[in-house]
Amino acid sequence: MEIMLTPLLSLLFLSILFLNNFSDGAGTTMTLYNKCSHPVWPGIQPGSGKPVLAKGGFKLLPNKSYALQLPEGWSGRLWGRHGCSFDAAGHGRCATGDCGGALFCNGMGGTPPATLAEITLGNEQDFYDVSLVDGYNLAISITPFRGSGKCSYAGCVSDLNMMCPVGLQVRSHDKKKVVACKSACFAFNSPRYCCTGSFGNPQTCKPTAYSKIFKTACPKAYSYAYDDPTSISTCTGSSYLLTFCPHS
Repeated sequence: MEIMLTPLLSLLFLSILFLNNFSDGAGTTMTLYNKCSHPVWPGIQPGSGKPVLAKGGFKLLPNKSYALQLPEGWSGRLWGRHGCSFDAAGHGRCATGDCGGALFCNGMGGTPPATLAEITLGNEQDFYDVSLVDGYNLAISITPFRGSGKCSYAGCVSDLNMMCPVGLQVRSHDKKKVVACKSACFAFNSPRYCCTGSFGNPQTCKPTAYSKIFKTACPKAYSYAYDDPTSISTCTGSSYLLTFCPHS
């Protein structure tokens, strides 16, 4: 279900619109809202054994929203693809977050770097976060509504592409613009940065100079694999608003 939103739509009006999409007893509503000045192609990858939703991806124009119904017990990740071009058959490519050159990801994940929104629906609590473990391409926020518990905001609203270290930068084809920022793991494939091998536990895998840059810019997002204490949010009986470019 697509909903046209004008550029001057206030946060209050958007909240009312979002809450009207809430449907008791029919799973959980996650409303995806594109506040960017450019189109975003959301990608959706379900957890193991969970159903693919909305064919795994679609195009979302600026100032439009899409109400996605998450079944009970669903888990998965969502991200924004950017700079995409697809033919009538749905074949093409995205500059960031691409999922095998297809409009419909159909269960595939996005190619790093991509900012991830992750959620697991539970009987007692939902768990959700925004993760930079696979790098960054777009600012994302998750705002819970109509739930109980801590129900805190999660997100990365800073433009990390503007402050991305040279060794992590992904540049446009003409090399004039940074379009994404790699994680140190993806850039260097080192156990220290990937939290693997002897670094594969919370005691040995600690923040690095690179993850600290991410954490300072986005304190409400995962910056490395064991960044749990300050990054996971919980809520009960909520619906959620996922916003791309929330401060645009």
